[in-house]
Amino acid sequence: MQAEPTKSLVGEEYEVEIGPVAHGGHCIARTPGGQVLFVRHALPGERVVARVTEGEEGARFLRADAVRVLEASKDRIEAPCPFAGPGRCGGCDWQHAKPGAQRRLKADVIAEQLQRLAGLTPEEAGWDGTVVPAEGDKLPAGQVPQWRTRVQYAVDAEGHAGLRRHRSHEVERIDHCMIAAAGVSELGIEKRDWTGMDSVEAVAATGSQDRQVILTPRPGARLPLVELDRPVSVLRVDEKSGGVHRVHGRPFVRERADGRTHRVGNGGFWQVHPKAADTLVTAVMQGLLPRKGETALDLYCGVGLFAGALADRLGEKGAVLGIESGKRAVEDARHNLADFPRVRVEQGKVESVLPRTGITEVDLIVLDPPRAGAGRDTVAHLSSLGARRIAYVACDPAALARDLGYFREGGYRVRTLRAFDLFPMTHHVECVAILEPAAKGS
Repeated sequence: MQAEPTKSLVGEEYEVEIGPVAHGGHCIARTPGGQVLFVRHALPGERVVARVTEGEEGARFLRADAVRVLEASKDRIEAPCPFAGPGRCGGCDWQHAKPGAQRRLKADVIAEQLQRLAGLTPEEAGWDGTVVPAEGDKLPAGQVPQWRTRVQYAVDAEGHAGLRRHRSHEVERIDHCMIAAAGVSELGIEKRDWTGMDSVEAVAATGSQDRQVILTPRPGARLPLVELDRPVSVLRVDEKSGGVHRVHGRPFVRERADGRTHRVGNGGFWQVHPKAADTLVTAVMQGLLPRKGETALDLYCGVGLFAGALADRLGEKGAVLGIESGKRAVEDARHNLADFPRVRVEQGKVESVLPRTGITEVDLIVLDPPRAGAGRDTVAHLSSLGARRIAYVACDPAALARDLGYFREGGYRVRTLRAFDLFPMTHHVECVAILEPAAKGS
């Protein structure tokens, strides 16, 4: 006998009380029948009408948007961005919350993840419970920091640039992104015809005037003639290989941080907020307190930001090994670190390369893993190297909390944790945890 098809609940509306914030830019509520709702565009304590956007009868949870606010939180403001709101642009999560409230929501998420996944209270993690804004970002409600130095625009079927709606391939046409850095906005991407393109990524380097546009064509489409409001270099993504190729101009941009210039090629990774690289280097170095002559690892090292900062402070007798999986990033790191003869950068995945190095002990470790975290096996290996301090840079509090639990199994405790709001208006937050052998702190 064929099972009855499960009834979709998309479009159903429920009047609900909004509970606590959850990781991912939404809050938790329950339908009158007890089904869990993850509700966007709401704030804790509010009473709203929530319209289901994903889910069906019997599902473990539903996703929904708050389409009418019946009782508003004191932290609610009218979204400054005209493209924010239910069913609109998915780039920002908290446009409807006061800036201070956004940071408190992020702090609540960090605290919940630490407790649930690592069994740590803020006090046990050496954290004061705050999320600190970047320099210059503390603005009154209704004003938005222009922080995003890299914006990936989606292109609709008519060639208009916009941003994707939440959990959708649909494109929200925009005429301006409020969180885009001035160097991105001045290119005028939104005013141009991008017919045949799937996406257009705009990059405005920090500390130089370098501007870059990376085009991803639809299959078989020809590249347009790129004429923007400022000089740019142009790259394209190959539709078959996914590789990035230069069309004209430099294949890299020059980024400044920690008093050094870093070459970042082919649209490679660099912190998006203009203050982020310096903020994170300062937090990591203040936590590690490098000493002359020590040895260090920089894992998931990218183009060598932390490796360079370490080498600079460890002196001529110190040594740093960086490991990075991206081929172009390794080339850039070797270029950026060429004036440090005792720095070596190896290409490959950390879990594969590190065991092959034969390293059995090290003084300091920095790791800045991707969003999924480092994982149990890598953490166990790092814990065996006897580092006096480890700096863990994390863009995802859940992955951070899981890995901190693994470090505790390996004999390390969290000495301090700091959280930085380097992604205003979104749910993302950056953390720096400093760890040391547990015996030292007992």
